[in-house]
Amino acid sequence: MTTRFVGNTIGSKKAIVIGATSGIGRKLAEVLAKNGYLVGITGRRSSLLSELEKTLPEVFIPESFDVTDMKNTVESLERLVQKTGGCDLLVLSSGTGDLNPTLEFDLEKDTIDVNVAGFTNIADWIFRYFKHQGHGHLVVLTSIGGLRGSPDAPAYNASKAYQINYLEGLQKKAALLHQDITITDIRPGLVDTAMAKGDGLFWVMPVEKAARQIYAVIKSKKRVAYVTRRWGMVALALRLLPRWMYNRI
Repeated sequence: MTTRFVGNTIGSKKAIVIGATSGIGRKLAEVLAKNGYLVGITGRRSSLLSELEKTLPEVFIPESFDVTDMKNTVESLERLVQKTGGCDLLVLSSGTGDLNPTLEFDLEKDTIDVNVAGFTNIADWIFRYFKHQGHGHLVVLTSIGGLRGSPDAPAYNASKAYQINYLEGLQKKAALLHQDITITDIRPGLVDTAMAKGDGLFWVMPVEKAARQIYAVIKSKKRVAYVTRRWGMVALALRLLPRWMYNRI
């Protein structure tokens, strides 16, 4: 088993970031590294993982895989845990979604494969791992979009609603076990990444700001959080808005 070092001390905190090649996942991996974590980084694009690894080769441990390949995902995560010497925190930042007003099924299927099937495979694997270990923290970046349906990206919003409900189920499951397992559902609004699509976007937050706030949520071990915080006001309005009124806007 390989032992990595953070500065002059052994990295006692071990994290895995799924989807660390770009966007929030990459920036959050950097934030975790600066805060003493040994970080396993994953993604489909191995060249981008290599670029990140080179910035802190004693801290970042890459493992490239596609989350839609179920068997290989589990095998890759098991290898990565061996390399890091364990896992205390897993952040699932991998996701996809497209504007699809004409309802092309291939676009919807891509979203379902990643955000539903891939998500469930990883969430189940890490929950079993934490249960056996007796502790751990799973953090998933869902979306404020999961609160209501979307006419332009129906599969994306529906997949995020699935994640939100699935995580609530895992939270209840963890509570019944009476173990030190935390499940955190982080619901970002619009972030300045490739995922922010469409016209008339507002309150688009910088990736750096989103990553800082997400790390603060991780430290606090909140069950549900909105990033940035003001998107919590939008979430409240969305939940309270009657269906007939939502259908008109």
